[in-house]
Amino acid sequence: MDGLLRGTPPRVGLSAGPRPFMSPQATPQRPLAAPIGFCPTRQHRRIVEPHHYQPIVRAHLLHDHPVHMDSSQARATVAPHREARLGPHPQPQSVTDTFFAHSTGPRVNTDAVIAAALTRQYPDLHLSIVPQLSVDLLAYAAAGHARATPLADDALASSTPPGASQADLSGVHGAGSSSLPASLAWDVYIPPSRRLDGSPGAVARELHFGKFAYHWRGLDFILYLADGRDGTSSYPQVTNLYVLSARDTSSTSPNGDARVQGLILAAGQWASELHEEIWVFDGGRWLKDAQLYHSVRRASWDAVILDPAMKKALIDDHLSFFNGRDTYQQLRVPWKRGVIYYGPPGNGKTISIKAMMNTLYSLDDPVPTLYVRTLASFAGPEYSIQLIFRKARQYAPCYLVFEDLDSIVSDGVRSYFLNEVDGLQSNDGIFMIGSTNHLDRLDPGIAKRPSRFDRKYLFPNPSFDERVAYAHFWQGKLAPNRDIEFPDELCAAIARITDGFSFAYMQEAFVAALLAIARDHTGGGDGDDDVGHEQGKRAGSGKRQPISKRADTLVTVDAPDDWVEVLGRSPDSTIKGVAKQDLDKLILWVEIQKQVKILREGMEDEKRGSD
Repeated sequence: MDGLLRGTPPRVGLSAGPRPFMSPQATPQRPLAAPIGFCPTRQHRRIVEPHHYQPIVRAHLLHDHPVHMDSSQARATVAPHREARLGPHPQPQSVTDTFFAHSTGPRVNTDAVIAAALTRQYPDLHLSIVPQLSVDLLAYAAAGHARATPLADDALASSTPPGASQADLSGVHGAGSSSLPASLAWDVYIPPSRRLDGSPGAVARELHFGKFAYHWRGLDFILYLADGRDGTSSYPQVTNLYVLSARDTSSTSPNGDARVQGLILAAGQWASELHEEIWVFDGGRWLKDAQLYHSVRRASWDAVILDPAMKKALIDDHLSFFNGRDTYQQLRVPWKRGVIYYGPPGNGKTISIKAMMNTLYSLDDPVPTLYVRTLASFAGPEYSIQLIFRKARQYAPCYLVFEDLDSIVSDGVRSYFLNEVDGLQSNDGIFMIGSTNHLDRLDPGIAKRPSRFDRKYLFPNPSFDERVAYAHFWQGKLAPNRDIEFPDELCAAIARITDGFSFAYMQEAFVAALLAIARDHTGGGDGDDDVGHEQGKRAGSGKRQPISKRADTLVTVDAPDDWVEVLGRSPDSTIKGVAKQDLDKLILWVEIQKQVKILREGMEDEKRGSD
């Protein structure tokens, strides 16, 4: 670590402490080209020699024009700053001196500086440099596949790799290491993801420099992590891992230490796999989303209100593709397929996609999902499309999801998108699924040409029976609330007045009605008690059927997209033996009629506006 923090020229990093000014060097035979010695003012740009560079820049900070001086004047000018080194100082320096001495130093290649320092400090060990962006060995250890123990730079006895002598591990500048930190890290506050959870957030440690004893499969290594931020900008930020191992004289690998190569291969393979996660493309990059995965795993086809024949066709279409690779090869046709779900919003396209994702994850050989949210990125949508299909080909067989396809694939990128779909590169094993509320907005080259999206499935507004089933679903949700009457006759009545409604509109009718009941009948106590008191007066002596008597005809579940989730329904809208209810006395029926009327007026206004 001394080689890194004390070396000349050091890297620029404010948290690491002070650094020296560049010392004047011998005058080279030829001048260096700009911008080595250009002044901040554009008209003063000129070619100068390196030993003139620092004095000219410093002089310009004090004057409006550069001042030339000889080498002795230059040395006198920079002398107060040349002593700004880590470790003991002849005279204490002010923070101002330290800051300006540090901030006006040259930028260097951090990777080269550390590699040179490690080679000096561990001459008998083999050095492998691994970009953390490629393989994160510390994350691999944190997952339990290896062990990483933090070390100070002079406490290496317990982590000596086989074959390394104590002299190898003592460090060139070990005597001065006591004045340096063992690691360099930021303590970062992470706010809670949801304020409703009541969490205060967390404090995470962001490591910028550190040293570890690394143990993997009976092998021991020394591992350094260093954040290199070279250049004039903080982007890109390069963090490298430096793995030191005892030299293996029997290895014939041309790529370095075979044991380190094995570690990199194992950690890289682990990092490329999904661990209860889904690949999500957003903001121009792929991210692993565990929350979406757990949401998908709660979705089920048994919980979707859909025409049985259509549901079976959807499931068979997907499973026959992923189970039929040999069939495609025998027929000599490309093993790829595309499907579009279309129809009015709020009728189950999204939950059907999630249910299919869950089905594919439940196979003996699980099929991963790649979910695309947007093509927007810093490099443009064309670059995003390239990254999307590159990842899909890498993970094939896979399920590639484009939700709201008409908004994702705009006219500006349509041609590039189609080239990736039809291009020279193989798309074997890729099942593309796109959803849209407006099929007419899709380019005919996408919507109508086979071999791109081969089949289209319409998700229409629910039929009468499906609306009855959905009302039964809400009946089951409200079953624990003993203060709201919801007889079976009410399910059919609600279905009759919601003709032309989507499931989303029916959900809004129920939610708005329940909120209105809670708002109008609270005050002076618990809201549910007041609702029950009022409904009891209006419903007279009508008794609510116990839940146990309805259990054999209706089963419901409460899951992510619960507005479409019903596990069963009664073939009739009534149950034998139940007395006919006077619906007009039921407060839920009164309120839901009001909300349906409001929603229908809004639908008609929207229709007139679109015409």
